[in-house]
Amino acid sequence: MTPRLTRRRAGYTLIEIIIVMTIISILVSIAVPIYQKMVQRTKETVLRNNLFTIRTVIDEFTYDKQKGPQSLEDLVQAGYLRQVPEDPITGSNSTWKIIMEDALTSVSQTEPGIYDVRSGSDKTSLEGTPYAEW
Repeated sequence: MTPRLTRRRAGYTLIEIIIVMTIISILVSIAVPIYQKMVQRTKETVLRNNLFTIRTVIDEFTYDKQKGPQSLEDLVQAGYLRQVPEDPITGSNSTWKIIMEDALTSVSQTEPGIYDVRSGSDKTSLEGTPYAEW
């Protein structure tokens, strides 16, 4: 009697590969939406901070110069900002929606300036409010 030689092949079977791929696809399908939501939340936080900074600088400029700035670039030229911040939702610093003062209520009634700034995006936040209303 000769002992039967058993030889085991190295590698994985097709079923093992399918199970591993299924597990990986389930994990990815769970992780991707969470990652996208985190990225969106981060952009919203940056937008809130940028709006707060720009609004504060507009108020300081208006108080110091006794008139509102005519453009966001005036804030940079006067040294209140290093550069106009980027709107993280639109990805540009030129899409800010500028709200001008009413001539009758402005500090300098001859030259009304910027009163407020909002995002130029038409998208809605995770909370359900449009970014243009922040």
